[in-house]
Order: sequence, then structure tokens, then C-alpha cells
Amino acid sequence: MTAELVRGQNHPLSQARLEIRVSAGKPIVAGATLSDERGQVHGVEWVAHPGSPTLPGIEVSKQAAADHRLACDLDALPESVHRISVLLALPSGVGGPVRFGAVAAPFVAVTGLDGSEVASYTVTGLDIESAVVALELYRRQGAWKVRAVGQGYAGGLAELLTDQGLPQARQLAGSINEAVVQGLARSVSAPPPRAAEGDRSRHAATPALGQDQGGSTSPDVSGQGAPQHGHPGGQGSTTPGAGSGAPQSGYPAASASADPSAVTQPGGPGAGGPVNYSHPGRQAAAPPPPAPTAPPAQPGQHAQPVAGDATGWSMEERLYNQVWGMFEDLARTTAAYRSAVDFAESRMEQELDKALSDPRARIGGQGDAAREAARGKHAELVDRARQALDRDLAQLTAEAEVVEPALPPAFARWDNPAWHGYRVPMEIPMAVRLGDLHLPESAGLSIPMLVRLPLERGLWIDSGRTGSFDGSIADSDDLRRLAMDTAVAHAARLLAVYPAGEYTVHVIDAAGSAASSLAPLVSTGVLGSPPAVGAAGVTEVLARLTQRVDLVQMAIRGGAADSLPPDLDPAEQLLIVNDFPHGFDDRAVTQLRYLADEGPAVGVHLMLVADREDAAAYGPLLDPLWRSLLRLTPVPDDHLADPWVGHTWTYDPSRVPPGSQVLQHVLTQVATARRSWNR
Repeated sequence: MTAELVRGQNHPLSQARLEIRVSAGKPIVAGATLSDERGQVHGVEWVAHPGSPTLPGIEVSKQAAADHRLACDLDALPESVHRISVLLALPSGVGGPVRFGAVAAPFVAVTGLDGSEVASYTVTGLDIESAVVALELYRRQGAWKVRAVGQGYAGGLAELLTDQGLPQARQLAGSINEAVVQGLARSVSAPPPRAAEGDRSRHAATPALGQDQGGSTSPDVSGQGAPQHGHPGGQGSTTPGAGSGAPQSGYPAASASADPSAVTQPGGPGAGGPVNYSHPGRQAAAPPPPAPTAPPAQPGQHAQPVAGDATGWSMEERLYNQVWGMFEDLARTTAAYRSAVDFAESRMEQELDKALSDPRARIGGQGDAAREAARGKHAELVDRARQALDRDLAQLTAEAEVVEPALPPAFARWDNPAWHGYRVPMEIPMAVRLGDLHLPESAGLSIPMLVRLPLERGLWIDSGRTGSFDGSIADSDDLRRLAMDTAVAHAARLLAVYPAGEYTVHVIDAAGSAASSLAPLVSTGVLGSPPAVGAAGVTEVLARLTQRVDLVQMAIRGGAADSLPPDLDPAEQLLIVNDFPHGFDDRAVTQLRYLADEGPAVGVHLMLVADREDAAAYGPLLDPLWRSLLRLTPVPDDHLADPWVGHTWTYDPSRVPPGSQVLQHVLTQVATARRSWNR
């Protein structure tokens, strides 16, 4: 499971040999410093950089690039080294950006040698800084951990290295930049940008390929260059995009290799190269060349939004990062608006208090004039803040209109046409959509709520009346039925996004009250077994899943994963419990708590459909269980707290359109693929 870190958060490292992958969208310098337990760098021989890329236990790229892979062997480090700081810097004197605020937020991931991510961090909040300490790997009490740092330096590498105690900081920074300039002079130039960048673009531009970087290329359907996930080519192996329509001068000839989905455009400017238009958001024909009389983009204007316009190793990851970037942008711009409104109100109160503190100002027109002036300034500040918010919301709305149709089924709404052409996937996606999020100031703009897979915690579908319940559903039985319908839709999506045979769903319906909601799962035959009813059914299912957790845990701890019983289902397991805790005795509740705590780590997940108020009669016994689950609702509700900026987001569940057969179609495909897989 991948830990998505925020600034200051740490995560343990269980492997000694690691890769640190960097994706920035523009050529940047990647390096590393080794330091002692006090964070001090003792000399230039403790710094790995393009001019000296190899140190004991660490190896970095030899030149600037948009994507890097740094190799790290923690066991090979000297005993005196207690910390590795991963440095990113913008090269100077090469005509590129001079501050990180003008480029895409760098994305850094710590992975195993097989490409599996251990932890990741998107370095946000940078502006005038030209160098940043992105991550640090540090030794604490004999164990290694990774921490997200994100400390930027406006003075560049010289200031960064000085802060780490290096006496020769300025000389070393100059030699690093000289080595980078020489490397760029030897490299093959990347194709020109396809469009002008906007204020918040998150491009995954193709890096320049040098003599020390992999040169194998192939067309990329996204039109943007990005490294292939798990590519064996080592540092800098890339997949240049073919979106420009023709091979560029000096571009590797391999990038124009034939592709089954490519279409050769005859004649016209820029023709002659294969252009891939297989992306669902693309036109069916080559776009016309820009008119020569078109006015250039003004500095304050935004570029046309593009789906997948973010950093990442694949189109799926770029879309995921783009959605996450939209979430961050909406959170930031709303926080700025609220802060501006609070400031305007505070300033108005201060001016009114000051104007009315003098008794003489309370008589005549002087006091009235002061009050009017204070209210006028307040209105002006609020209007200005609202204009900035509306501008940002318009940009985000335009981006959402482009991104939504391009999302794969795992990220898409149920009404997305992507589901009509659904086929059971061959690989597990990186995330799944569980609904949408929006804020009161942006009711017309929703951000997909994407949760990483496999699930790190269970789900609780609240069948009780929520704090923002509008009374549109008067009957509590209707609300319980709607909650179970929502649980079935979530389960169907999880079944649909996993490869055949790699996800199994079990259902406990002790009272048998959810037969109508469970009909799509039962009729298509995608359940691992019929829904369990009665006390005997509850006992049998819980005992089977508890035994599975115990066996897998013992096998992992003993290093004997191959010795598991042959009849044990290796697939991820999901247990849906309807109308909990009715029908559960103390032993069953204890088993359920055990599954909630220990199950996710070994592939057993819970989805409870319950009313918290009904369960209050059981006392505090169930409180740890509720706290360990992610609460979702069958109706829109503002209950998801965001500690990053203090917002409370309104959650809107992912619903199947009324009368739609998409659920039946998808589950039928899953059942058919499962039968073929079991042959």
C-alpha cells in the first residue's frame, strides 16, 4: 500500500534497496546530500549531483530531465550517514523557468526495485523558490524512515547547501550548474510545447534525452511524454509523445514508429508523421493549424485545459494527479476567499470601533459617514475576493468539463459513456471513485472523490438521518434501502475495476431485508456465496474470514507465503454487512472489529450499512469500529473534514442513473470473465 504523504509526515521503510522517482514536467536537477545525525553535510564528497552522480549507497541522474530515477541502497551507506536529503533545483542560464511556482508541482515517489510505490509526495506551495529539499530518508533507532519535507530556497542550490552546513556551497552550486549546462548541450532537444502554458498548468513534458539516459521510444496516446511505469530502462527511460503530428528536428527517429492506432495524415503543414487519436477526448481528425493572424495569449490568460495535463508515469496516474490538483486548487482558492472575507469583516469592525470610540463622532453626520465608508471598503474587498474566486472557479469548471469525459471507468461516474464499452481490466487501477466532493461556494463544481486501491480502511454507509438531511426521504425504511443500494453500487464498482478472479464479495443480511437491493449481485452470480442470513450464516462467514486473516498473517510473519492451503482464496475479500449490528452477538462483534483492524493489511475489507443511532444502545463497544471506517452517506452530506485547510466538504454519493442498465451490464461482464478465468 502506498502512503501519500503531506508536508512533515513520515513513513517507515521496510526495504533497503529503493528507487526515488521524480516527475516535474520540466527539466530539473535532481541530487542528494548525505548528512550526519545533526543534519550537517561534511564536505563536497557527501553530495551526489550530475557532476559526481555516484556515492556509496546513492546514485543520481547525470543531467537535468523532467523525470528522474535515483537509486538508493541503505545498507551500503557509511555508518556516519544518518540522513539522505533529496534535492530538486531548476537549472540556471539555460533559458528555462527560474522559479518552481511557474512549473508543475514536482511529484516524488519512493518505490521498490519492482516499481511498487512505498510512499509518495507532491511538493506543493512553492513560488519563488528555485531549489527544494523534497524528501529525506533518515535513520532513527536503527530503522529507516522517509519524511516529506518540501523546504524551498529562493537562493537556489547555494542557499540550500549553505543551510545544510556545507562550507563550499557556492562553489559546488556553480560546478553543478556547469555540469548540467554541458549535459543539456549534448542532449537531444525535446519537441516544442503543444500549447501555451497557463497559470496552473501541470504539464508532463518530454525530458531531453542525453547520452546517459535511455533512448528507446514509442508513441504515447496521451500526446505527452512520460516514463512507462516499471520500465527496465533505468534512469530517464521515457516514452515521447506523438501529439505534435510530425517528427521534430533532432527528435529520435524511433518516436515515429508505426502504431496500430495511429493515423497518417496526408498533405498539409506538419503532415507525414503518425498521429494517435485513440484518446476518447480527442477529435477524430487532425486539428487544423492555428491561424497566422490569431493573437498571442496574454500573460494573464489561461491555457486551454487538457485531460491528463499533469505529471505521472501513465495516463491513469496523470489523470489521478490532475484530479488531485483540481481538489487542491479548489481548496486553496476557497480558503483564500474565506480568508479575504474574514479580513474584510474584521477590518470593518475595527474601523467602526475606531470611528465610534470618540463620543463626538456619534453626533451629526460624521459618524454616519464613517460607517458608510467602512461598509463601502468591506463591500469592495468582498467583491474583489469574489471576482478572484469566480475566475478560479470558471477555470476549474472548464478543466472539469474536459477531464470528466476522459476518465477511465474506475474514475468515472456511472453515467459516463466509458462504462458502455466496459471490459474487465487486466490490471488493478491505482484508485477508485466513491463519489464527488464540493464546497458551498462552488456548488456547481464537483471534484471526483478518488480513493487509492487497495482500500486502507473499510467503509461505513450511514443509513441514518444525517446532519444536512433535507427531509426529501421521509421514511426511514426508504433511507435504509437507499443506503444498501449505495453499498451495492460501490461493491459493483470494486468488482468491475479488479481483474477477473481477484476480488470476492460476501454479504451478511441477517434479517434478509435487503433482497431487492442485492438483486443485481445475486442474479448475475458475482457473489462468492449466497447472502448469509440468520445467526448461523453470520457465524459461518465471520469464522471463515477470520481464519483467512489468521492464516495469511502467520504465513507472512513466518516467511512461508507459498505454504498457504490450496483452497484459500487469494483474491481481495469484501464483506458487506446490512443493518449492523442487528443479528450480531458479542462474539460476532469482536470478530468484526478484528477484521476491521487486521483485515485490510491482508486483503479483507469491510463495508457496513448501519445507523449509528440504532447502534448507540450497544454502548461504547462499537466506537472503535466506527472510528476505523470511512463514513459515506447515501444522500449528500457535509461531513468530510479536510484538516489541510479546515474545510468541511459535502460528499455526494456515486449513483446509478434511474432506469439505467449499466450495473447489470457491468456485473454480467464480470461474471462472464470470472467463469472463463475459472476454467
